[in-house]
Amino acid sequence: MKRRNTKQIKIGDIGVGSEFPISVQSMTTTKTRDTEKTLEQVYELASNGADIVRVTCNEVEAATSLIQIASRSPVPIIADIHFQYKLALAAIEAGVQGLRLNPGNIRNEIHIKEVAKEALLAGIPIRVGVNAGSLDKDIANKYGDSTPEALVESAIKEIRYLEQVDFNNIKISVKHSNVPLMIESYRLLADRVEYPLHLGVTEAGPLPGGLIKSVAGISTLLSEGIGDTIRLSLTTDPIEEAKYGRQLLEYLNLRERNSLDLIACPSCGRAEVDVIKVAKEAQEALEEKGFPIQVAVMGCVVNGPGEAKSADLGIAAGKNKGHLFIKGQVVKVVKESEMVSSLVEEGELITKEGIEARLAAADKDAAKLAQKDAEELINMQGDINEFKSKARSVIEITSKQDIDT
Repeated sequence: MKRRNTKQIKIGDIGVGSEFPISVQSMTTTKTRDTEKTLEQVYELASNGADIVRVTCNEVEAATSLIQIASRSPVPIIADIHFQYKLALAAIEAGVQGLRLNPGNIRNEIHIKEVAKEALLAGIPIRVGVNAGSLDKDIANKYGDSTPEALVESAIKEIRYLEQVDFNNIKISVKHSNVPLMIESYRLLADRVEYPLHLGVTEAGPLPGGLIKSVAGISTLLSEGIGDTIRLSLTTDPIEEAKYGRQLLEYLNLRERNSLDLIACPSCGRAEVDVIKVAKEAQEALEEKGFPIQVAVMGCVVNGPGEAKSADLGIAAGKNKGHLFIKGQVVKVVKESEMVSSLVEEGELITKEGIEARLAAADKDAAKLAQKDAEELINMQGDINEFKSKARSVIEITSKQDIDT
């Protein structure tokens, strides 16, 4: 994916822009005035994939708490400001690494510029965060609805205020709860500015719908090279936001994998085990270990190792057996009851020793045993792909007809 070229900014020690990896953001749900609980959640978010955490600053007590939160946090803290510009000034004084301002609720141009001047002196960025529910009032009246054009115009108006005081340490978002409108808003904005963009479907809702909407909107834009930070705004524990956001970037090869990627066949009548049950057990056991590898759970040994040969590690079910494979090569045949435990054991060894070392340590008889099991299943169930009969048909067709060379 070719990234859209943008200006580069820094949020604490996290670089944001086209020269840096796309980062994951989430937001605390605690009362910010409760310093310890907020910090506890910040640490949980960071350990589950969040690079940046946003914290509400909605009262004096919250601003005071930010002094400790910002200094003790393992990741940069962004203060979320609504209505009260003096709380933005207080958050800057408290030492936050960034601000998020909403054009719809800090309307006084003088106040906006005062905040920008202080942020400039502190060397911290501002995210201009526009969404459908809080547009600039004049622009909302002009368009009559939260159209993509209205969101983008509102963002541009706010940016101009900041630029007029020589502030350009800016990141922008134009979120919408309607996925197609969200996509169109960001496309329009990407054509108008060079600032980095923060992606999200606002008010996406609970799982699974909220996750589906977020992935649909964010992935579409990322595939077009648009987007520099992301947040999955889900109505659930924010830890899930961080975890799913990180996984999304890993699945798109936009961040190096540091979590488990479990793939599994959807199961069918040929499966020799309950694939859904085994996959669930494997997911739980392997996630607990935190292996940053791709693991496959396949229902039968006939096609399993071949179909999932790109996986770092996998298991395919035979008659009361499991064929353990690494990069498509069967390395061990185990009892069906040991399939999950064998994945965990081999996952630990791969993580410690590496794939090449584990391939070298493969059971020499495993490939022969696996081939025998596969042939037995084909004889019992039939060749679902009909390779042999199709091969004969192809030979007959080509021998009877002239081949156009």
